[in-house]
Amino acid sequence: MSETVVEVKNLVKRYKQLIALDNFSLKIEKGEVFGLLGPNGSGKSTTINCILSLLDYDNGEIKVFGEKMKSSRYDLKKRIGIVMQDVAVFDELTVEENVDYFCGLYIADKNLRKQYVDEAIEFVGIEEFRKFRPKKLSGGLLRRLNIACGIAHKPELIILDEPTVAVDPQSRNKILEGITELNKKGATIIYTSHYMEEVEQICTHILIMDKGKNITDGTADELKRSIKNTENIIVNIKKLDQKHVDAIGKLNHVYDITYMADRLEIKCSGGRHNISHVIDYFAENDLDYDRIYSELPTLNDVFLEITGKNLRDKE
Repeated sequence: MSETVVEVKNLVKRYKQLIALDNFSLKIEKGEVFGLLGPNGSGKSTTINCILSLLDYDNGEIKVFGEKMKSSRYDLKKRIGIVMQDVAVFDELTVEENVDYFCGLYIADKNLRKQYVDEAIEFVGIEEFRKFRPKKLSGGLLRRLNIACGIAHKPELIILDEPTVAVDPQSRNKILEGITELNKKGATIIYTSHYMEEVEQICTHILIMDKGKNITDGTADELKRSIKNTENIIVNIKKLDQKHVDAIGKLNHVYDITYMADRLEIKCSGGRHNISHVIDYFAENDLDYDRIYSELPTLNDVFLEITGKNLRDKE
């Protein structure tokens, strides 16, 4: 049987008149890379802070490793690693000293701590920078240092909040590879990100929340099968009259169509030969196009269909 690492039941958190969490629930099993997604202001940060017992809540229950989580449960907190979105290191300490400090919050034995510090620095690939101070590091290296500080004590549960924000592609790839490796070594991971391709790449289970509620959850494939959009057809075509756009929009299984900057995007629900029908329409009406191709829905399509396309204020 699987072992539940985090269980949140009917969590309610209010800020005066604002309901930040509205009977929110989730369950994370051991060994999962659990993607926690939602628009800005959906309640992700509040959820994480409640799980860590950094915030009091009004109602509900939180268990971590099968035990009720409280602010005084340092035995549980010792088994958790936290890498928050805002880099939290000491500018006056070197890379090695920073990792040693945060590891020392949990590991008292100096010899064991030195081993763990060396392993964490090597794991994130910043060995040659161990004597550098944070201000001398690039954004990507700083993110990797932040991760090393959070995982040096070898936690069983690791919470990663937007760990790849504003880093170069090489550092992002290194971070994602590291997360996958941590999971292979036995860590359960909670991962938040606005980069849907990352979530789809590494997460084994995904929950989408909005307005403090659990809207839907499942694997990436399960979520993609749950939405209306089953196929996107893209056509690169110049000077397409509106009458043709309207006519294509009335083809079988087409439920949405947009034409902008010589790009026609057709969203379909169901059907097995949608692209053939579009090609037939162009042939029958003697219309030339540069390129046509079909795409299956992505996690980003799921996210936008479920939460909407309106801009949100930063959380």
